[in-house]
Amino acid sequence: MKHGANIYKYASQHGCDSNEIIDFSSNINSYHPKITVIPTSDMLVKYGDTTYSKLKESIKNKYKIKKSQIALYNGATSAIFGLLESLKQKRVYLYAPLYGEYEKASKENNKKIIKINRFKNLYAKPKKGSIVIFVNPSTPDGKYYNLEKLFTIWEKQNCTVILDESFLEFENLKSFRDKIKINKKLYIIQSFSKFYSCAGVRIGAIFSNKQNIKKLNTPMWNLSSFDVAFLKERLDNSKFDKKSKKLHIKNKKELVKFLENSNLFDKIYESDSNFILVKSSQAKKIFEHLLKYKILVRTCGSFDYLSDNYLRFGVKDSNLHKKLIKALKSF
Repeated sequence: MKHGANIYKYASQHGCDSNEIIDFSSNINSYHPKITVIPTSDMLVKYGDTTYSKLKESIKNKYKIKKSQIALYNGATSAIFGLLESLKQKRVYLYAPLYGEYEKASKENNKKIIKINRFKNLYAKPKKGSIVIFVNPSTPDGKYYNLEKLFTIWEKQNCTVILDESFLEFENLKSFRDKIKINKKLYIIQSFSKFYSCAGVRIGAIFSNKQNIKKLNTPMWNLSSFDVAFLKERLDNSKFDKKSKKLHIKNKKELVKFLENSNLFDKIYESDSNFILVKSSQAKKIFEHLLKYKILVRTCGSFDYLSDNYLRFGVKDSNLHKKLIKALKSF
């Protein structure tokens, strides 16, 4: 499994509708209140504002960043591909395991890829003038790193830094956005689909200094008017933010407890985000068993330095957690 959330494939294999699959492979916020944005005729027939000024204003207020430091894309994956296409350096260091699209985008742009095992060799020194890519909190284990020592190494080596903070917001973790002011070679990838519970709304961002943003070749009208209206409303909703974080802490503790009590896993990794990595010699059998209950979890054999003995569970709500533990108990 190269990505989570492939509910359509497994629904087809099991002869059921995709809505019947309980998707623990996805790491989207489990809190998704009813939306109030209504599509209008204007959204369909009029060209949108190509500057996305109002949305950028909401992002500016939320992320404490200047509008001139924001580039918007049709999803974070599009931002990743667009950024790696624009950067001329040919050597890329991937702090692995990490989101697989970084390797794919590097290969597509003819970069030489060197992987650093962040579990065992975190402070390995990249060659001067390279690109380094780090996801924080990491995936699939959800670990948050204090990157100050690494930034010192990267700056000494004159590296261009791509830092992905897409999973940062579920807990009160420190962002490194303030380094944009002093590090002229820092780019931060920000997905909005994870925390804001909108995988179907394809908006991602790159945060960097004004000069770097100007150099990016972002397509004109690459966001739909509905997506823009939806995300702006959700960003401006402080109640959504507070309730999400409160529910996340509760639901995460509950999921970890259920997994511990199942006695099926050799190791449950401590996570700083909204998914839990586990290890079990029976992982393949557990995966297949859960599919019989129309529960999909993320296998992790496609991640560097891991194997099919690892599974990842997204944090969901109590109702779905109870269905999961019922299925696990019958294993």
